[in-house]
Amino acid sequence: MSFSDSESSSHGCEREYKVFRQFSRDRLLYEMLGSSTSGGSKSAWKVLIMDKVTVKVMSHSCKMADITDQGVSLVEDLFRRRQPLPSMEAIYFIQPSKENIIMFLSDMSGREPLYKKAFVFFSSPVPKEFVNHIKSDTSVIPRIGALREMNLEYFPIDSQGFITDHETALEELFSEDAEKSRKFEVCLNTMATRIATVFASLKELPFVRYRAVKTQDASTATTRDLIPSKLAEAVWNCLLKYKSIPNFPQTETCDLLILDRSVDQIAPVIHEWTYDAMCHDLLDMDGNKYVFEVPSKSGGPPEKKEVLLEDHDPVWLELRHAHIADASERLHDKMTNFKSRNKAAQVQSSRDGSELSTRDLQKIVQALPQYNEIVEKLSLHVEIAGTINKYIREMGLRELGQVEQDLVFGDAGAKDVISFLRTKQDASPENKLRLLMIYASVYPEKFEGDKASKLMQLAKLSREDMKVINNMQLLGGSSQSKKATSGFSLKFDGQKTKQATRKDRTGEEETWQLFRFYPMIEELIENLSKGELPKNNYSCMNEPSAVVQDRPQNGSSRTRPTPAAPTEKRPAHSMRSRRTATWARPHSSDDGYSSDSVLKNATADFKRMGRRIFIFIIGGATRSELRACHKLTAKLNREVVLGSSSLDDPPQYITKLKLLSEKDLSMGAPQPNFW
Repeated sequence: MSFSDSESSSHGCEREYKVFRQFSRDRLLYEMLGSSTSGGSKSAWKVLIMDKVTVKVMSHSCKMADITDQGVSLVEDLFRRRQPLPSMEAIYFIQPSKENIIMFLSDMSGREPLYKKAFVFFSSPVPKEFVNHIKSDTSVIPRIGALREMNLEYFPIDSQGFITDHETALEELFSEDAEKSRKFEVCLNTMATRIATVFASLKELPFVRYRAVKTQDASTATTRDLIPSKLAEAVWNCLLKYKSIPNFPQTETCDLLILDRSVDQIAPVIHEWTYDAMCHDLLDMDGNKYVFEVPSKSGGPPEKKEVLLEDHDPVWLELRHAHIADASERLHDKMTNFKSRNKAAQVQSSRDGSELSTRDLQKIVQALPQYNEIVEKLSLHVEIAGTINKYIREMGLRELGQVEQDLVFGDAGAKDVISFLRTKQDASPENKLRLLMIYASVYPEKFEGDKASKLMQLAKLSREDMKVINNMQLLGGSSQSKKATSGFSLKFDGQKTKQATRKDRTGEEETWQLFRFYPMIEELIENLSKGELPKNNYSCMNEPSAVVQDRPQNGSSRTRPTPAAPTEKRPAHSMRSRRTATWARPHSSDDGYSSDSVLKNATADFKRMGRRIFIFIIGGATRSELRACHKLTAKLNREVVLGSSSLDDPPQYITKLKLLSEKDLSMGAPQPNFW
């Protein structure tokens, strides 16, 4: 029996650069499941036992087929009654809680344990008293094959994104008098523990930066002002304990910047025009699951079919960050090219009622499996894109989107908003509310006194809806800064923004209409990469020296050099015929499939990357921010990983913001669809 953090991969690939999500998956499959066999036999079937948290961790990284391939024949819930299987070995992947320890000891102690042998992996650090409690049971000790800290308690949602699964973080941290609740400290501490396991898992030690208090006098800062600094301190305290882990770096190897949702209150509600964002904003999706109707094969009523829009779908992977208009064009081109090049499609389309030759039939049979798969995949995305474009037309989103972006970039003001509300009475209440939220972020003074009531009447919104705009104050800064402006402060980073909260980016390749918007973190990440984050606004727990900022020190688990700061000049090989940036166009064939997978090509590109950059947003991240991280990874040649308490689409965010002034939160986190 050993008690330590899991050693490097049994496949010997610890020095190979892997994208963030792939690294998490490989650790679970190979370090934990693949290595958990006594006697050196890899053929014996095993039982995997998890709790509510670890089953979510596993389901975000692995498919059931992946787990089965590692010799797991049965997956069990720790707290459900289980059948004794004394001839089988068990793998426990659990949180180090008192209840879990008691359940584990109950399974394995006494004369007749449930399993032959137990390999125990904890998702986060184990308190010494729990270890001593396990060791005190002499009947259990001989039955333990491994006792390790996996230190993997985060939830990958993307190849470059993760959440800590705190759906109620906004309410627990930013609501009125939140700091008086026990949930405040519990939420922050759990969040810090899970963030720290990201770095323990990757064997990375970050410079921990955070958004500093906005007020000039720190003594007047509210608890909400101090949330980023409190989380940064908690993360750093966790990281200090990891220095005893084998092969854990003793000097900094990457960057972490901790922010809260106040850094950008426009990104969660503005209409983002990428294929990914439009799918989750306009379609009735359950997470990444999309349900649609297909004609019944038996001639009856249409049947419902479910698909997952995830990384395993190469068409989705290629188009998700493209502008919806570009995605629609490219899907049409793919379908046309595929039909013109595919033998089965050519033969089927040329049939004129005459009898097919034997050779023609052979061609169809040979091409049919792949033909059906590709046609089905492309048809799905053509249908989705068509539905989105229909909603855009029916809801008048192009005109609304223009007003939104003109507000953000200082090209529109009160007259434009009032004109839209007067002439577009049929716009949905949610869209009018989102427009007013953006308006409040740019022109907070327009909501002083009775002005807010007049806007509410003009937009025909209820007081319940307007509560959302009032609650934006709770994220906007300290009470002193609010008084100074005679209204609520929604300024970003203390800047005085009377007319615009964004400036047009120079040298950008995207030229599609309504593609101007970018989240604030894009500028922050670029400044961080260049070492130009203002120290008075962004403090560091472990202040780096000038030398450390430029390149990793000796002792880094990775020795890739950090690239020089990028200049404004764009690469000479910028694309010619398309209007979508090259970072959003992964390797693929015309039909969306290629002999080498998109992920394989992406991984090859990552091998030349500089130090990672991690951004963590307290209170929920957006799809536009996740897109920015993918974009900047290509631009800066550094893998940028986005973390957050949750990933929210506009309807979810508005609901959470509305509940900030409620005493009880009624939102329940959805259960994972793992099996």
